[in-house]
Parts: sequence; C-alpha cells; structure tokens
Amino acid sequence: MRSSLVRRAIGLLLAQSLFLTITAGQQETRPRRTQPAWPAPTASTPVVPTPNLAVVTGPEPTIRVALTTSARSALISTTGHLMNASGGGSKLVALDTSRVRVAARLLSPLPANTDDALYRVIVAVAASREEAEENDKEIRKLTGEDTDTTFDTQTKTWALVLEDKRPREEAEEMVARLQAAGFDATIEGPPTSVSDADKTARNAGAAPSSSASNVKLTSSARAPSREVVATSANGPMFSSGAPVAFASDDEAKAPVRFNDKPYRGRIEVFTNLRGSLTVVNELGLEDYVRGVVANELSPGGYPALEAQKAQAIAARTYALKNRGQFMSQGFDILPTTRSQVYRGLSSENPLSTRAVDETRGLVATFAGEPINALYTSTCGGRTEDSENIFNQPVPYLRGRECAAEGLAAFERYVVKTSRGPAELRDDSNVTVVRDVALLQTQNFGSLPARVSDAWLGGEASTADVRIWLTHAARLARQTAPITGEDVNRPPAFATALATAVLGESRTSTLLNNADADYLLGVSDAQAVPAENRADLAMLVREGHLSVYPDATLRPREPLSRARVLHAIARLLEARNLLQLQKANARPSSDGQVILRSAKGKDQPLRVNSDAFLFRQLGERAYAVSSVTLVGGEPVVYHLALNGQIDYLEVKPAPNGAAADRFSPFSNWTRSMTVGQVQAHLARAARGIGPIVDLRVVSRGSSHRVTDLEIVGANGTAHVRGGRIRSVLGLREQLFVIDREYDDSGRVTEFTFVGRGWGHGVGMCQVGAYGLAKQGWSAEQILKAYYSGIELTRLY
Repeated sequence: MRSSLVRRAIGLLLAQSLFLTITAGQQETRPRRTQPAWPAPTASTPVVPTPNLAVVTGPEPTIRVALTTSARSALISTTGHLMNASGGGSKLVALDTSRVRVAARLLSPLPANTDDALYRVIVAVAASREEAEENDKEIRKLTGEDTDTTFDTQTKTWALVLEDKRPREEAEEMVARLQAAGFDATIEGPPTSVSDADKTARNAGAAPSSSASNVKLTSSARAPSREVVATSANGPMFSSGAPVAFASDDEAKAPVRFNDKPYRGRIEVFTNLRGSLTVVNELGLEDYVRGVVANELSPGGYPALEAQKAQAIAARTYALKNRGQFMSQGFDILPTTRSQVYRGLSSENPLSTRAVDETRGLVATFAGEPINALYTSTCGGRTEDSENIFNQPVPYLRGRECAAEGLAAFERYVVKTSRGPAELRDDSNVTVVRDVALLQTQNFGSLPARVSDAWLGGEASTADVRIWLTHAARLARQTAPITGEDVNRPPAFATALATAVLGESRTSTLLNNADADYLLGVSDAQAVPAENRADLAMLVREGHLSVYPDATLRPREPLSRARVLHAIARLLEARNLLQLQKANARPSSDGQVILRSAKGKDQPLRVNSDAFLFRQLGERAYAVSSVTLVGGEPVVYHLALNGQIDYLEVKPAPNGAAADRFSPFSNWTRSMTVGQVQAHLARAARGIGPIVDLRVVSRGSSHRVTDLEIVGANGTAHVRGGRIRSVLGLREQLFVIDREYDDSGRVTEFTFVGRGWGHGVGMCQVGAYGLAKQGWSAEQILKAYYSGIELTRLY
C-alpha cells in the first residue's frame, strides 16, 4: 500500500507541475491593507486583456484554503462521525473515532534546499529606546510573540525583531498583518544561492532561468522524507506519505473541526518541505465566500444587504481570479489579508450568508474574464488609479468618487419645514432668531410666528418683559419676581431675571462689591444702582447680556426685545431648563429622523411639519427651511407634547458626505517628531543625513501622495507608490503635512492629516455600505467602483 500511495503522490505532483507550467506568471497576489509592488508598467495606458470565457464553466468549483503552513501537529475532530481518505483518494472511509491528532514523522533527512531558510520579521523602527519599548507593548498584543530590541549603529535607530524565525510565506503574512496595523515591517533572511542572472531577471519582473525553478513541490517526488501520522486516544491509527483528508458524515449538523474550530467541506493535512504540516480546508466556492464576507465587511457594523451582496460578488470574483495562486505549495489561497480574511463556519452571519446565497455564481468580469477585485476598507472619499499604488495600470481599477453624484443624491436625507425663514438683514440678530425659537418651544407668550429686524430692534415694553419673566420663573420652578416699571432697563431687568431663574439673593451672595465693580468694566458702570450691580455683573460675565459696541451698558435706556430675549434664553439654556436633548443623527429617511443617544440606542422620531430647523454654518446656527441628515451629524433637539420634534439644530457631520463617512477611519491625524520620521525612513532614505523636510512631489488622481521626497542635510531620496504609507506607518497616503518649527525655523514635528484606511484601489468597503444606505443595488455599487465591468453568472 505504501508504494501505491507514493506513486499516487508523484502523479499528483507531476499534474500540479504541468498546471504551473501553463499558468506561471498569470496569478496575482491581491494586496489590500499591505501591498507588495506589482510589476513595473509596460505601457502608459491600461491594457485590455484578451477575453477568456472559459475560466469557470459548469458546476461550482472548489477552493483550497491553507489554514496553516507550519503546524507541528493538528487536531481534527467532529461531534459526529469522522471520515478519512488517504493518498489523495476521494472515497471516504469511516473511522472508529471522532478525534484524531495528526503529526509529521521523519523518515529520512530532508534534502538541502534554499527554500527551507527561515526569516526574521523586523518591525517598528524607533528613534529612541523608549519609543521602541512603547511599540513593543502594542506588537506583543497584536502578535502574541516576544520581541528582541536591536540598535542599528549606522542609522542610529532602534528596531524590534520577532523572536521566532519562520518560512518566507509566514513571514510575509506576518508583515502584512503588522503593516495593516500601521507598523513598518520588513523581512530579513539568509542570502540565497540564486544566480546574478536570476536576480536581474526577478528585479525586471521576468521569470528566473531554468537553473532556479520557481516551482516548489509540496513534497519530494522521490521517497518521502516525512509522513503524516495519525493517532487517537486509543493509540496509533495509520500513517501516509501522501495528503490525508478528513470530513464529517454530517457536515450540516456536525462539521469537521481543525483545532476545535468548525469548517465546511474537508480538512486535508500533508507534510511540506520544511518538515511541518500544511492544513488545507477544501470546500465549495460558495461555502468559502460565506466564511469571507462576514469577516471582510462586518454585518453587525454595516448591516446593509446590498453592500453585503457587493462584498460577496467581489470576494467570489477575487477567489476565482487568484485560484491556484499557491498551487506549488498545495493550496489556492490564504485566509489572511494577503488574500482574503476567511475564518470558517463559526464566523458566518445570517445577513452575509443571505447575501452570498442571493448572488450565487455571480462574478464581476471585464472583457469576458473575472477581474482582480481589489477592495479597500475606507477610501477617504476617492479611490485611486491602480498604477499610482501598484505600478501597473488596470482598465477597471480607476480612481472614482466615493459618493453618489449631484444634490439629488441627498434628497432622501432632507428634512423640511413649512415655517418661513426670519426676515433679517441685521447680522447681530442671527443668534437671536435661535433664542426666540427656543423660547417658542416653551410656550412663551407674545412672540410672533415670524420675527424681523424691526420687531427685534424695537423697545421691549414693561408688559412684555413681565410676561417673559413669568414664563422663565415657571420653567425654573421659582416664584415670579415682583417688578417695577423700570424692569425693561438693564439694572432692574438683571435683578428680576436672576430672581426668576436663579432664586433670590444668589448673585449678591456669591459676588461681593469688589467682584461686581471689577466685572462691570464699562464706562457707565457708576450709573448702575448698588442693589443691581451683582446681578448685572453676572449676566455680563456669562455673556447673557452683551454690552453695546461703545463698551457701555446704557443703564437708563430701555432694552430692545432682542437683548431681553437673548438674555432670558441663554440663561435658561445654561441652566438646562429648556429640555433640550443632544444626539448624533443616523441617515434620515422619509421625513423621519433616527437619533443615536450617548448610550448607543437608535430612536426614530418624526419632525413636526412646522418645526424650527437650524443648521450651523461656521460659528453660528442659521434658521433654514430644510436640513440634510446623511448620518453622523451632532444635533440638538426638543420634543413637543405630541412626541415629535419641534426644534432641530444640526451641526455638519465631521466626516462629511462621502459614502465611506461611517468608517472610524474616514478622517485621522498622526503627529511624529523629526526623529520618529527619520527612524521610519531609515532604510528607505539612506545616506542623506538628518531629515530636514518632507515634500510631496506628485499626487494621483485621488490626490493621494504618489511621490514623497525626503530632504536631508546631505541630499534627497524618494519613496513612491504604495510604499509611502507602509514605510511611514500611516493608515493611508491620502494626506497633507503640517509642520511645527523651533525658534530657528527648523522643523521639529510633522503632522499627517489624512483620510481613509488601506491602499485605496478598487471597491471601498465602507463606501459600499454608504451607497447601499442610499438605495443603491449591489450591481450599481460594483459598477461605481470597477470601471466598465459586467456581472456574469458562471454557474
């Protein structure tokens, strides 16, 4: 039986080698949060590929996902009955156990092979040991590994090195993971025996010569050096020099498990050239996509079906385009951000699963073949042309706006009122209109439905002031003050208002005569009676009663309605007596406002047809006939007795109106000292001396930085393309640079003010959610981000 298994393994490997000979050079690594450079462009314009309609035809394909490529052992189990097939066979045989531990056993010494070299991961270059120690804490949390601290005497910088050495593939995965978290990470390994000719060819993007084949077999074509050994609780079960597959007899109820984590399909285990185990999940493409979508676009964070469907189509398309990418190692794709994040059955979600089911077999195609469906987490409002990040122009990966076009796109988010705007020309009355609106929601008497400059500037009568003060006392649950005929003049009004809202003697108790004299720093303060000085000083200090442009109070002159109403409204608001509430808006729909409280609960509310609407423009809130709520706007509102909003004040959302505004990374800022920047750029800009400045030489179609010049005391250097964000340790390269200077004019600190997270090419994942919230279909979303594509059902 052993010789039969060996022959079968050899046959399988020869078939794989033949496949690689045909397909070598056609596969692409999908860079997303981190990006190895694509080949240098061969043309200045995108190249249209030759149609290939036969990529997938007929039944649903399967895909092989490498769950790990360096396991010392693997625990395979199920809660049902475990089935096994050895030697690449398809016929499953029932085992008498539901739990098997698989390990690799040495049969003969491993052949010398430069591909067995182990590599170190160097991460987080720092300008000082203290900074390196801070980075060490974050890296330990992220990786769960210990690090060593090293000092580079040439660059005068500190770096952290992960203690465990690993194969190149795993080292690259770890680098991708670290760079996704914002760390600058690189790989360091022993020199290889590759010929100079092959080095030159690889640098030029060509295939190596025949003397150093790029086909790496999963095991030796001659007698295997290691075999897979399976044991159960009862002892040894079997061994095999060929791959061993495991499955459950009831996948729906009792799926097969790897290290107690459930997966659909089969689990296959085999030894690799490094002597460790590669564990592969082989399953149908649709089941694979179910385990991807929930992890790439969280259904809990972004619960829009059409966005989930767009993600499902993109994930399916990417998998098909890159299927067989790692065939030389015995699998198709990785479960990390180097390919797509896949976490198996336990990560699936009903909403994302529905999206997969409703798009079954659908892929995005260009010129008849599936596209390399790159996508990015948050594009910052615009995506970028592929050649500006990855060096290669691709016709369907062009920079696009991450938003619906035109004002009509916001129509569904608009809230309107039938109340006419105030008749204003006087700039000083803008804020008073808001004050009057707030008082009207509290049923203050003798206030007109629509105010004007003439009415506000008119003299406040004694009768009106008494009515307004009575209402103020009602709200403050105080006794209405007894007033004289001079209540419409500053001194008497101040005392009456303080009594109505704050209670008797509050200000005179808390402010002595010296305080009052000091605060009343106006030229006519001596005309204010002693009994009113403390009350008037308090209103002036708090800004509730403003002085005139000539720095006077004019204590003997009647107050205008504007000054009286402004003082009453502001004091009531300062004491939280106007029953105003604060929240953050969610996207509105059909006149209904959805407000999220500080406790994270969403509350749908209707708006009265004649509600007061205000929108902040600059420093002040202006009365408007409509407001747009795209989501994320801080709002202040008041509820009428009918439970609907009768006052709504809106501040623009800090993340703007781009479709990806729902991302926490829509806007970001990061500051670094010159020393920190020098540390990050130490390897990218050697020999230029201390950094003096950073200059943006060019930007792409989306305004991303595509060429960054590092100016040093002894020369300059450049970082270009997608490396810029990784070497600087930034989330994105859609940024501008602010600087801090010392007294001599030297830069001491750089502040990067930017948008987005990821490489910025292809579909914006959070943007897809934003467009779905606006009513866009999955097809519309995909065609917005991928130029000139069609959706094709392949099975």
